[in-house]
Amino acid sequence: MSPEQLLTHHDQARLWPAPSGLDLDTAYEHALTVRRLRMARGERPRGFKVGFTNRGIWPRYNVFAPIWGTVWDGTLAFCEGEGELALAGTCQPRLEPEAVFGLAATPPPAASDQQLWACLAWVAPGFEVVQSHLPDWKFAAGDTVADGGLHARLLVGRRVPVREVAPDAASFGRRLAAAQVALHKNGQRVEQGAGRNVLDGPLQALQHFVRALRACPGAPDLQPGDVVTTGTWTDAWPVAPGERWSAEFDAPLAPLTVRFG
Repeated sequence: MSPEQLLTHHDQARLWPAPSGLDLDTAYEHALTVRRLRMARGERPRGFKVGFTNRGIWPRYNVFAPIWGTVWDGTLAFCEGEGELALAGTCQPRLEPEAVFGLAATPPPAASDQQLWACLAWVAPGFEVVQSHLPDWKFAAGDTVADGGLHARLLVGRRVPVREVAPDAASFGRRLAAAQVALHKNGQRVEQGAGRNVLDGPLQALQHFVRALRACPGAPDLQPGDVVTTGTWTDAWPVAPGERWSAEFDAPLAPLTVRFG
């Protein structure tokens, strides 16, 4: 599929007629072209999503390494604990509880964990709504990249300055990795997850992403104000309008609830 066809199917929330057949390098080329097309019509990038950092779900989805895509001004929302997201215009949406970072500065080249942590402004709980334009979520890795990294929506909860969480990168990383989450649908628990599920911790997932982003020809660098969501702590769960989902995260992340319209 061409970048123009990818964008048309995205805009119309239509399933692709067949897999893209793209290898990862070509898929990122297509995704970056779609990014430029969306910017040309007035959409504004607000950061990035990182997917498939949870090794536990790799065999289920037949993707065995992380991917990334763009978060947009029209897909990003903030709240202090409970928010609403519209599912209109999404395709086979699913929900993922994650840790989200806000950037205060662009990380230096080959940043250490400590240097990367020093570039962070805040950490927050998040719900990412992911989507697939291939039937039944059956795809190859290149398809997921060409499909915008599967990103559809992102709700970010209460933001906590990283220096209120821990005094350095090592203790910050350990605290997030040890945190757990209980995911509930309409008041019923559906799954338990942990920060360590995402490449051993959200800070490690962010470090992996920064290196992958800079290794991708033509990709933009991180900028102050960007948000980065680092991967689901549980499986991705199908969602529908009218449902209420909540995630009870361990500190330092606050609880987060979303209602779907």
